[in-house]
Amino acid sequence: MEYLLQVKIGALFGLLLLTLLFGFIPARVKWFRAANGTENHGIVLSLISCFAGGVFLAACLLDIIPDYLSDINDVLESKRVETSFPLPEFIIAAGFFFVLIIERIVLNCRNSAGTHDERAPLIQTNSSVHGLSHNQDLEASGQHIHVDFHAHSSFRSFILFLSLSLHSMFEGLAIGLQNTDSKVLEICIAILVHKSIIVFSLSVKLVQSAVPPLWVVAYIGVFAIMSPLGIAIGIAVTEAQLESGALIQAVLEGLAAGTFVYITFLEILPHELNSSDRQLLKVLFILLGFSVMAGLTFMG
Repeated sequence: MEYLLQVKIGALFGLLLLTLLFGFIPARVKWFRAANGTENHGIVLSLISCFAGGVFLAACLLDIIPDYLSDINDVLESKRVETSFPLPEFIIAAGFFFVLIIERIVLNCRNSAGTHDERAPLIQTNSSVHGLSHNQDLEASGQHIHVDFHAHSSFRSFILFLSLSLHSMFEGLAIGLQNTDSKVLEICIAILVHKSIIVFSLSVKLVQSAVPPLWVVAYIGVFAIMSPLGIAIGIAVTEAQLESGALIQAVLEGLAAGTFVYITFLEILPHELNSSDRQLLKVLFILLGFSVMAGLTFMG
């Protein structure tokens, strides 16, 4: 077995194991799953969630969308497609509206079941937020802390998982298609660092949603497999010397980017900012999460 192939296989297993490790920390540690506790416990959980929101915002604006735009423009240029219509942006919008339409259909079908959390408005007023039946009221030292542990619907959590998983597979594909071991290691290290943060944040979001614990474990397991799967596909394409489906990959990336735009701006950020408690501190932690990912992106 040649050295380059050994490096790619090593990257495959490294990504799999580290993603599982960081993903199972919030999923299996009871502290993250507790729906009640002390005032400090509620505050820390809320700030961790805000940090995760900043991570997803950075992943959306600095990672997923730029990667997709670069890939789709390269494909269009290679195929000599020239048009004044903003096709790359239209594909993102298609992904956005696809999720919006599917979600509305799903929620309308569930109306008769009386499920409240998935029929709640995406952006809630303070009065409606404090009226949710799933809220946990934490009282300590005579103070009232509002923590909305089930604001995330299971459907939106699934869409978040799906869009991140598709992007993760494309990242793995980029590793598998490389033809030098130094480039494989460079890309793999970058993905390891930022994917560890993202899978931890994803796990936190899933834990705080209505997703059952066993499904959280299943989601993290599948998410962990996606990058190795992409590497395996890239290795197969490279070894067989086949033409890669660059256009199909770029279109799928665009649809995934559109779904992630939907989740980031209509689910994650409104959830973190839907209460008037400690707004400035929450914004600071969102900024902190964004800055960490921005710093990793800047360093390459």
